[in-house]
Amino acid sequence: MRKLAGIGEDVEGYSVPVLNEREIRAAAGMLLMAMLLSYALVIFKGNFVLIKYVITIFLVDMTIRVCVNPAYSPSLVIGRWIVRNQSPEYVGARQKRFAWTIGMALSALMFASLVVANATSPITGITCLICLAFLFFETAFGICLGCKFYPLFFKDEARYCPGEACEAKTRMAITKTSKAQLFVVLGSFAFIFFVAFLFNGSLSEEPHALFGMGNYSNSESTR
Repeated sequence: MRKLAGIGEDVEGYSVPVLNEREIRAAAGMLLMAMLLSYALVIFKGNFVLIKYVITIFLVDMTIRVCVNPAYSPSLVIGRWIVRNQSPEYVGARQKRFAWTIGMALSALMFASLVVANATSPITGITCLICLAFLFFETAFGICLGCKFYPLFFKDEARYCPGEACEAKTRMAITKTSKAQLFVVLGSFAFIFFVAFLFNGSLSEEPHALFGMGNYSNSESTR
């Protein structure tokens, strides 16, 4: 039976409690999608209902991770089930818990403002954007932004970071970026800007029917 209070699991071969990075990224992806959808409703529809529920779920989830045990976090439980057939990738639990503490503080601030006080402010919007950035970097790149601040508050070094980023090592050839690759990236962006300049008029216009059947939206509006 899992212990109720803890910051990770003891795994043979690891000197500190660890967590499964794969389920953490899966959970971050689900929270990111929920935050993006609710944030979009606020921006385009002025609807704050969904984001209030999402913030509440976010706060409850982070509180369980930090104050109880990550093994009982709803999003991590679902994430574990989703990636159950994948081999675990172990990461140190201490720096993750520190990052989740930051997430809990940010979500508590948003909860107090949007749910309790039912008020909005630039601080709430900026806080939400920070949470989105944290979730995006975790999901897309496997980079825990909150973990980067761990060494500033604790003397012991972070252990077992994703991709062994904490370990001092020589970079392998496959991780290095050549000048030719950078040139192609810059050239791609230059081409996009060139297309935007060349076709500026048509890019902003609604497409017409290629086979002369009439524009669907215009035909609908004339009914």
